[in-house]
Formats: sequence, structure tokens, C-alpha cells
Amino acid sequence: MAPLVFARLGRWLRNVSVPGLTFISFCSMLLFIFILYQPTPGPGIIQRLGWQSWDTIDISQQGLSTANTTEGVTAGSPQAPAEQIPDGVDWWNVTTEDTVVDQASLPLDVWAPLMPHDTGLSEIAVTRCYVNPRLGSGLCDPDSTSEQDAIRGKWVRVDRNLNYEGGYFAGYLNIFYRRTRRQDVNLITDIKLYPDSESPSPSDGWKKVPLSLRSGIMGAPPLHMWYKLGKTSGEMTVEERANIVTELDVLYGDDIPWYGFEKLEPATMLHYRDVESTWLTMRRGVKLPPRAPPLHFSRDGRFKILQIADLHYSTSAGVCKDTPASLSCKGGSDNLTTNSLIGAVLAIEKPDLVVFTGDQLNGQGTSWDPKSVLAKFSRAVADAGIPWAVVFGNHDEETGYVAKDEQVRLMQALPYSLVEPGPKDVHGVGNYVLKVRSADASKTHLLTLPTAYDWIRQNQIDWFLQESASIQPIIRPFIPDTGKDLGHIWDRQSEDQLPPPDEQVGKAQCDDVLPYASTRNIRTTRHRF
Repeated sequence: MAPLVFARLGRWLRNVSVPGLTFISFCSMLLFIFILYQPTPGPGIIQRLGWQSWDTIDISQQGLSTANTTEGVTAGSPQAPAEQIPDGVDWWNVTTEDTVVDQASLPLDVWAPLMPHDTGLSEIAVTRCYVNPRLGSGLCDPDSTSEQDAIRGKWVRVDRNLNYEGGYFAGYLNIFYRRTRRQDVNLITDIKLYPDSESPSPSDGWKKVPLSLRSGIMGAPPLHMWYKLGKTSGEMTVEERANIVTELDVLYGDDIPWYGFEKLEPATMLHYRDVESTWLTMRRGVKLPPRAPPLHFSRDGRFKILQIADLHYSTSAGVCKDTPASLSCKGGSDNLTTNSLIGAVLAIEKPDLVVFTGDQLNGQGTSWDPKSVLAKFSRAVADAGIPWAVVFGNHDEETGYVAKDEQVRLMQALPYSLVEPGPKDVHGVGNYVLKVRSADASKTHLLTLPTAYDWIRQNQIDWFLQESASIQPIIRPFIPDTGKDLGHIWDRQSEDQLPPPDEQVGKAQCDDVLPYASTRNIRTTRHRF
């Protein structure tokens, strides 16, 4: 009886153990592969992570420079310490070289046209693909090898489709470039666009990109990109390095390119009916936007704000609507007419601050590329060297894939911008405070300009109260601590010449809230203390 029992037990264990062990082994293999197995980052992998920053190239008998040499790029910023301000110089006109860009810290394999790269490009390619390159990295990339990546840099895709206005069957036409810090690689110094039958003359150093920039557009004559390879970085002078090509971008519409970029003629996509032009743009060297000086009252106690609302710019040049007969519509372009009007008002009013109070973008499907629109709405103000700020409107949210926080990031890279995103724990984007100070050496905080859009939420009220409570109280009316250069205006505002108390309402308030984006006009506001 016992042998029979053990025999049955053995058969049962065999029937159970074989599939059980197989299942356990399979699970253990999956556990090892996906969870437990972690490759050891050996020296080779470490070197690949720093595939260019670790390279040291001796290109002369003297051992000239290394590939990871950092060259700082500086930009003037307002307001130096009081002890450094020379006599007779206004405190807001003093600049210090305090903005230094660590070029070695900027990534080489990411397309970010707002980065102030001074690192040059070594090669350019164009690819066409029917799969959106954003959906899968490498599907439409140009061919490359590890050796080429290590020498010339990895391929970087300009994330702007040249065939965006050409429809689905035109495919995705993208530009790729390589960027390198190596000192022994020839860098691109110029780019030209030529039809099929033309080429640069003389042709020394010029390279042709085989694929046409109009590939996929039926009936469009071919247009090829040519780029010129100049000296290596180690052989260039400081002036030559400042003019190498450092970035590429794409502009939609026939307006101005992004700050610091130049348009390359001709357009890759020609304007036809509802199809907007597409332009290749490039940047030479580093173009840091001018920073706005600190806001301050004039020496006679005035501060003028120009409010501009509801510009409603679109990606196209726009069509004139409801234009007065006395105002000609230049070239049929609403954008040109609006910019001309803004420039005329700026010349007349000479404001200290311009505030765009909403609907800079038209929305409604016409601002499908917000970056191309944001490049132009503040240009007239920036050309005049006037600081400006922004409040969002409802149409600014109808911008497709660019959210308001990304719009803020773009606007911060424009000249004389004072735009800020605001606290992350407060509802909305664009809750920030601008402080206006006195013109005398005390730099007393006299006026506060909070900005916001939409109906007020409780956390915005709490934020406003917190900001207001942090402002030091001052005696009204404000009298400067140095009055030798302030004229008779301050005497006129002395206490024995103040208006009756019932007329002083609002004049002694320190915090003035900007109006919301609800008007369709241009207005000025004067503040006097």
C-alpha cells in the first residue's frame, strides 16, 4: 500500500512541479530583466554622457584651448549698488555686467531657440517623413554613426514643420543640424537659399543640402539650402566667432522674425490665398534682448502709463477692419497699420510704461502659431526702448498647443519685457507686481502695479493682501530726501497746498490695480506724487 501512495505522490509532484517551475522561472526572468538588472555605468558610458565636454583637442604646437572652455556671455542689467554710482548719474541709468551665461552648461542635443548659445553648427540636413517626428524619436532622423556624433555632434531637429501649411500629404519636412564644442571642427558661417539651377559663387566651402526645402509641395519649384563651412573654432578670432550661425528657426507669415533672427530669402512656402508664407530664419552669435530699466518717477514727480488693449494679432498680416477714413490701411495689412498707430501714439505720449491689457492674440483659429504672433505685437514699443508688461485676455487662450505659461516664457525673451509668470500657488498665469520708485537716491517705493486677468479668486485676493502688506508705509505726499534737482513740482505738492480732503480720494493710495482686458482702445494714465 505504501509504495502505491508514494508512487501517486511522485506523479502528482511531477505534474505540478514542471509547469510550476516553468512559471516561476519565467516570472523570475521578467523580474530580473525589467527590475533587478541595472547596467553598470562603466567608463565607456560615462564618456558617452559627456561625449563632447570631455574631449580635449590639441590643434597647435602650443596646445591651444580645450573643447570644454567656457566663454561667458554678458548683458547689462539695471541698478548698481549706490556706492558705485558716479556723481551726477541717475541711479536707473547705471548698468552692471552681472548676467553671465555658462555656455558649457547648455545642452547641445536639444532644440531651444531661446537659449543664448554661442556654440556653432557643423552640419545641416533636411528630411521628409509621413510620421510626426514628435511621436517617435529617430524615425525620421538623418543617418549617423557614433563616431560622427562624437566629432560633429548629435542631430538636433528644428521642431517646426516647413510643410505645415501644405496639408497632410505634403508630409513633415524638418531641418536637422549638428552642434559641436570641439575646436578642430569647421563651423557654419553663412546660409543661402537657391533654386535648383543656381549656386553660390565662388563655391569654395559651400555645401548643398540634397533635399529641397519645398519637397512635398506639388508644383513648387525646388529650393535648396547651401551652408558655408568656415574655419574651426580654434582658428577663429573673437569677431569671427561672434558671427557664426548659432541657431535655426522657422517663421510662419510675412511679418518680422523672432528677436535676434533674420529671414532668409526667398520663402520656402509661398503665400497663396489662405496659405501663409513659411520662412527659414537664422541667428548669428548671441543676441541677448535689452533688459528694461527699473521703473521710476520722473524728477518732477510724474509717471505715465500707456494702456493698449485688444490688438488681436494673427499669424497672417491681418485684414483691416473698421479703419477710419483718415487712417490709410498700408498695404492692406492690419498689423502694419496697427504698428504705425502705436508708434505714432508712443511718439506723442512718451509713456514710461506700456501695458498690453489682453487679447494680444486674435485666437479664433487665426493665431495658430503664437510664437510668430508674439514676435510682433510688442515690437513698436521695444523699438522705442520703453518697458512693457502684459495682462492676458480670453482670446490669448485660444492658441492651440501654446499655453499661457509658455507664452510668458516667450515674452520674457523679448526686449524690454517686464512680464512674469507669477506664483504657482495662485490661480492663473500673470499675477505679478511691478514697483515704481522715486527718482531721488532713496529709490523709495511709491507706486505698485499688480496685474491679473479673469474674475478674482480667493487665493488671488490673499496674494494681493500679502504683497500689499509687505510694502513699507510712507508719508503722503512723498517729499524726496534730496530736492536740489526736482524743480518746483514738489513744492506745488507740499502739505499747505494740498486739495481739500474730499478731493484727495485715491491720490494717497499706494496700490493701483491695472484695469482688466475689457476695453478696445489706447489710453494713458498719469500718476503724480
